[in-house]
Amino acid sequence: MSESHPVPDQYVLTLSCPDKQGIVHAVSSYLFMTGCNIEDSQQFGDRDTGLFFMRVAFRAVSPVRLEDLRASFAAVGESFRMDWEIHRADEKMRILLMVSKFGHCLNDLLFRSRIGALPVEIAAVVSNHTDFQELVGSYGIPFHHIPVTKDTKREAEARLLDLVRAEHVELVVLARYMQVLSDDLCKELSGRIINIHHSFLPSFKGAKPYHQAHARGVKLIGATAHYVTADLDEGPIIEQEVERVGHGLTPDQLVAVGRDVECQALARAVKWHSERRVLLNGHRTVVFD
Repeated sequence: MSESHPVPDQYVLTLSCPDKQGIVHAVSSYLFMTGCNIEDSQQFGDRDTGLFFMRVAFRAVSPVRLEDLRASFAAVGESFRMDWEIHRADEKMRILLMVSKFGHCLNDLLFRSRIGALPVEIAAVVSNHTDFQELVGSYGIPFHHIPVTKDTKREAEARLLDLVRAEHVELVVLARYMQVLSDDLCKELSGRIINIHHSFLPSFKGAKPYHQAHARGVKLIGATAHYVTADLDEGPIIEQEVERVGHGLTPDQLVAVGRDVECQALARAVKWHSERRVLLNGHRTVVFD
């Protein structure tokens, strides 16, 4: 019988900093000196912003504590003025889902998480309605009903932030949550909150966008997953998906296709973010494969 060997600890390092010579050498030298082996490395230098971005997946050949890796890398990060993070690769990101009355994205994310297709742990679901309380409960996930009115908006957002902190949530996902968030909340969760919205060519806003698209005879429908900012639906884009449609589809059939597109775009955005593959680059994002 062959002797089993423990699997070395796996980690992910992500960083961004002003672009200059020596960054890759410094990172690889650090990992070599600390007894780590690089398994995947991706980098991008943006000539427009003068910033450099990098994601490195590596194994520790000998057991090492995450805290020790972070402490010893700090000098490298400081010397290059890096914004950096190191995380265990097997650590599931704790996320919180928010939904209103359209449940297709919620249902999709719940199922993907259940079967292990998303490396996340859903800490809770928040809704301003109770329509999906039973669905969420069937997954054994806490459901929080936080109604929102014009007079209670500030109190509702305070309850949400308290929940995010209490549950150590790293990412909030608006899975068709139909409430406009305040500027203060957007700033508090900057880079940690993702939204999905329909995106047509041309785009249609207001009530029944799919019906508007049908009336105009669109040939492509789409969806955009993006980080939330104070500028409604204009945050840095993470992923977009489109689907070609024909003249024979009814408005209801168009809605059904649109829901599938929204689910796909949002699921990929959540997966990439939770795998530490998305780095903010001003109003844009760098998304490593």
